[in-house]
Amino acid sequence: MADGGKKEVLDASVILDEDIEKARKLVGADTALNSLEHISVANVDAIRNFAHGYGDDNPLFTNAAYASTTRWGGLVAPNIMAAIINKPMLGDKLPDDLRALKRGLFRGIHVFVSGSDWSWYQPVREGDSLMSFTGEDGVEVKASEFAGRTVTKFLRTVKINQRGEVVGVYRKRSILSERKAAKEKGKYTALEAASYTEDDIRNLDDIYRAEKVRGAEKRYYEDVTVGEPMGTMAKGPLTVTDMVIFHAGGYGFQPYSLTTGRMWMENRNRIPAFYTPNSSGVPDVMQRVHWDRELAQATSGNPLPYDYGVQRECWLHHFLTDWAGDDAWISRQYDEVRRFNYMGDSQIITGEVTAKRIEDDRPMVDVELRATSQRGEVTARCEATIMLPSREHGPVVLPDVDPALKRKATQMFERHMELSRAR
Repeated sequence: MADGGKKEVLDASVILDEDIEKARKLVGADTALNSLEHISVANVDAIRNFAHGYGDDNPLFTNAAYASTTRWGGLVAPNIMAAIINKPMLGDKLPDDLRALKRGLFRGIHVFVSGSDWSWYQPVREGDSLMSFTGEDGVEVKASEFAGRTVTKFLRTVKINQRGEVVGVYRKRSILSERKAAKEKGKYTALEAASYTEDDIRNLDDIYRAEKVRGAEKRYYEDVTVGEPMGTMAKGPLTVTDMVIFHAGGYGFQPYSLTTGRMWMENRNRIPAFYTPNSSGVPDVMQRVHWDRELAQATSGNPLPYDYGVQRECWLHHFLTDWAGDDAWISRQYDEVRRFNYMGDSQIITGEVTAKRIEDDRPMVDVELRATSQRGEVTARCEATIMLPSREHGPVVLPDVDPALKRKATQMFERHMELSRAR
């Protein structure tokens, strides 16, 4: 009975032309995001646990006493943590015709994050809360290497703090794939799971030991040269424990919710398509493709469970902040998750400086990174811009927000406050 239920869900999970057209009609319609994330306020514990969730022990993010001596005057979060902080924002609802388009859209279709484009303008400080407004920003359709037809969706999310300041803009790129096509095509089913000798683990440990947090040692713009290597960072081998720790840091609880007990029953009634029977016949979340081998093989055509795309984005961000130091500012991170990172895989991150320039009297460098698996495959790449302190130009001056975006954010924030007063 359990297998029959699973087969019915999988066979129904195909991308419909009408869903694609609905998604396109939603492009440009921004709304206040009223969801409550696992973390809504960036307190000391939340910031530390998020950083530790992807293996980052930088004292700027994890040691309040140390952080109080930096240019920031206190603990700040890694910029990328803005992705997982949210308290409900009040705002006007979408018109009824647009709301109707969202109901059941791409239901049952497998979704994975393939990368994003972040711009950051303000730090997330201890005690800050973040709200968001969001809207579809583009839809593309193409045939996939591993899963028949796919849809690429772009979602823009603008993060603002409790003062109405724009903290960052997150343009997330998600791939939606047909589960049945993925299962039947199975491009990667011949892939062998990674295995390690004691020497292999020692070699990874050597890389870990050599990693360095730049920290309080300023990296001056004048000292950086184009072509300069940025060092090496290890991540993995990926285990189920890594997935648990990443969730413990606050990721992955919205919009579908990971729940237990009575809340599990209620959530199954709310979104039944998100649940399929596991090997014991118990309805469990489709999100378990990240730790359940059987479901990964049955739905996405993959031989093994795999990481979250956002997880690897955090790894790339970790590399950037380690290299940049406390006095720098990561202003942009564009990344592409190109291949799956399977259970047991290890990734080696390397990078180099590709350009340097003065823009509006602000010194900055461009860098390129890549994550390479033990198979020698580049699984992710990244382009980033880092603003650096300068002996000639002085300390980093944070980037300006585009006036049109600032105006939009102010309007959304004022409407939130107006509706809050009316409650």
